[in-house]
Amino acid sequence: MPLLSTHNPPKLEPWDGHPKGSAAYGRLLAGLAFAGVATFAQLYSTQAVLPIMATDLQITAAEAALTISLATVGLTVTVIPWSFLADRIGRVRAMTLGILAATVLGLLAPLAATFPILLGLRLLEGMALGGIPAIAIAYLNEEVHKAHAALAAGTYVAGTTLGGLAGRLVAGPVGELWGWRAATLAVSLLAAVAAVLFLLLVPKARGFTPARASGFRGGARTLADHLRNPRLLALYVQAFLLMGGFVAVYNYLGFRLSGDPFGLPATLISLIFVAYLSGTVTSRLAAGLTMKFGRRTILLAGIVLMVLGLALTLTQLLVLILAGLLVFTGGFFAAHSIGAGWTGGIATTGRAQAASLYNLAYYLGSSVIGWAGGLVFQSFGWTALALAVIGLGCTTAVITAVVHPASGDGKLNVPAKRCQPERAS
Repeated sequence: MPLLSTHNPPKLEPWDGHPKGSAAYGRLLAGLAFAGVATFAQLYSTQAVLPIMATDLQITAAEAALTISLATVGLTVTVIPWSFLADRIGRVRAMTLGILAATVLGLLAPLAATFPILLGLRLLEGMALGGIPAIAIAYLNEEVHKAHAALAAGTYVAGTTLGGLAGRLVAGPVGELWGWRAATLAVSLLAAVAAVLFLLLVPKARGFTPARASGFRGGARTLADHLRNPRLLALYVQAFLLMGGFVAVYNYLGFRLSGDPFGLPATLISLIFVAYLSGTVTSRLAAGLTMKFGRRTILLAGIVLMVLGLALTLTQLLVLILAGLLVFTGGFFAAHSIGAGWTGGIATTGRAQAASLYNLAYYLGSSVIGWAGGLVFQSFGWTALALAVIGLGCTTAVITAVVHPASGDGKLNVPAKRCQPERAS
């Protein structure tokens, strides 16, 4: 009888994934939610104090926004290398390495002696954070039963909105009282606590099989195959355009509200990020609605909400601006939760790389359009910026409607056969 290979041991039982309602399913989502807090609280930790930073360091709004853009650039350039590393060493181990490195760098950032050093640390912090978002989606698709994968992805995205919100709500009041350095330190401490909770909660992977090293050519072939898939490519364009517009709105709305005719203080301006709670609701709600209406329909509905909400911010009435921000944010996260989860459904192989390309486009849009929006805002004002972002949304809607046919819009069919409960270990 021939010896079995030690590199690819046979699985004794097929692994269908943790069913919804199981203890492991709950731990997995809770662990990834804390990973989302650690990631997105740090990634955008300076956003709520950009006006304070600009005044303190005597720099422009666009220069202050580089603390956001360079962090997302760092994430963008490392998200694909992280995905290949995760294929070799495992999803959980890769996420652990990334989140620990980012936490250390985040604690060092407030100590930066000069603005260039701060930018360098923010770049490195973003590079470490590249090991979280794409790997988390691949991990979900491998560990959760496919009937509940979209719902799990929506729940994860909802958790990331809470992370981003928590970081901004901490940074705003602390920054107004003690400055932007104290604000970023407070957020980094929050992220450190979340990182520890992630390590304690996240269950070991059961659906992961280590991939053999395919070399540069094999990796390039996998990425090229994804980029030749028009449906995946449309999702990547969506991620680039929508995320870029979303970050531009949040980067510069604070500057608008701090000036005439509003004149709001930093603490009140930081409260605009409470609008993220609408994204917490809509990301999970959108994932559930895909079972009835399909991914394509819900994605388009999210874009429509973004456009309508942003149109309300063109007024001079603060209450309408804030209402519009709620609608805009809810629409964005609904669309994002669908796009992020759909990559794993379309890609049958190389799922980590498919998700990484989505995140690459997502954060590249954040870096490029999020920064370029400042040039539009400084030169032409808020109306020009809002109209430009509305144009990005309309372009995305057209691409989505054309590339994803209504007949194959990703409806999720739950199998009639019930998932077998987990065996007690």
